[in-house]
Amino acid sequence: MTKRLQIPIAGTTARNLKLGDRVLLSGQLVTARDALHRYLYDGGNCPVDLHDGVIYHCGPVVVPTNGTWTVKAAGPTTSIREEPYMRRLIGRLHLRAILGKGGMGPQTRKACAEHGCVYLHAVGGAGQVLAGAIERVADVHFLKEFGPSEAMWVLQVKNFPAVVTIDCRGRSLHKKIADLSRKNLRALLAEEF
Repeated sequence: MTKRLQIPIAGTTARNLKLGDRVLLSGQLVTARDALHRYLYDGGNCPVDLHDGVIYHCGPVVVPTNGTWTVKAAGPTTSIREEPYMRRLIGRLHLRAILGKGGMGPQTRKACAEHGCVYLHAVGGAGQVLAGAIERVADVHFLKEFGPSEAMWVLQVKNFPAVVTIDCRGRSLHKKIADLSRKNLRALLAEEF
C-alpha cells in the first residue's frame, strides 16, 4: 500500500513509517547539494523554514520560461556525499525527511533515530519522470552564489514517489541489503575454494 504524505510531515506520521513503505509526497520541498549543505553546516542562514520539512538531494535541470522556471529533470543525486553534514542539519533545521538515492551512513541513521527523521529513496535515472511530479518552482535561493545545480530550489510537488529506506529508529534497508550481500558473497567464495 502506498502512503500519501503531506509536507510539512508530522512527527507521528514519520515515526509510523516502516522500511520499504512506498510514499507519495505532496507539498513544498527544497533541493540541496554539496555547496548548500556546507553553507548550512557552517551556520549559514536558511532562507526557508524547514521545520518538519524535506531536503531533496538533487541538482535539477531548470530553465527560464516566460518569467518563471520550468523543471525539465529532477533526479536524485547520491546522498552519501552529504553524510558529513546531515546529522547536524537534521537537528538544526528540524528536518522530517531526506530524499535522495543510495542511502546514508551511520551518523545520519543516528540522527534519524534521535530526531524522528526518515530517509526516502527516489529512483535514480528517472529525472524526467520525477520532474512530472513537480507542479511549479515556488522560489530559488543562492542561484548567484552557487549556480543552478547547487542552488536551493523550492519545489511544489504532488505525488512525488519514494520508498522509506531509513526509518525513525535508524534502521537502514541499504545496510540490511549490503550485510546480506556480504554474507552471500562469503558463502559463494567459500564454495569455490
